[in-house]
Amino acid sequence: MTATVTRLDEDDWERLAEVRLRALRSDPEAFASSLAREELFREQHWRMRLRSSPWWVATVEGGPPVGLACLIEEPGSPGTDRHLVALWVDPAVRNRGVGTALLAAAEGAALDVGAETLSLWVREDNAAALRLYDALGFAPTGERHPVPGREGLVELRYARALTPESTATA
Repeated sequence: MTATVTRLDEDDWERLAEVRLRALRSDPEAFASSLAREELFREQHWRMRLRSSPWWVATVEGGPPVGLACLIEEPGSPGTDRHLVALWVDPAVRNRGVGTALLAAAEGAALDVGAETLSLWVREDNAAALRLYDALGFAPTGERHPVPGREGLVELRYARALTPESTATA
């Protein structure tokens, strides 16, 4: 199975909203936001998200979107770091290269702006995500913090150095 990854532009706001809300319905525990919060977003909020950061969707064989990812400059991080957020893959197509394809798109964009590292936060109990990040050369930085509103759960910061040769591959 080959995933096709497309960068969204501001006029794709409805597509972003549909996939993001589906991700929050499918895996609410994986995100810092909530379905109830984002269901209240209006067109201008979705457009603002697309203006402020690059977002990608993944499709398989021309079907509906089955994955999503976003790249940001995380406040407090070095200017040479880009941070991956909102990575989601539909459970029906997990472990088939969709996450890898989305990460490759984000890494390419990070390299294009001169980033030297790609980082992310992942819950320590998200075994599938940890396997993906480990397989793609991400390593824990030692930074960790409690998941807000989820007593006893912890997020770990992972990062990897970026070079043109390091881009994620299937």
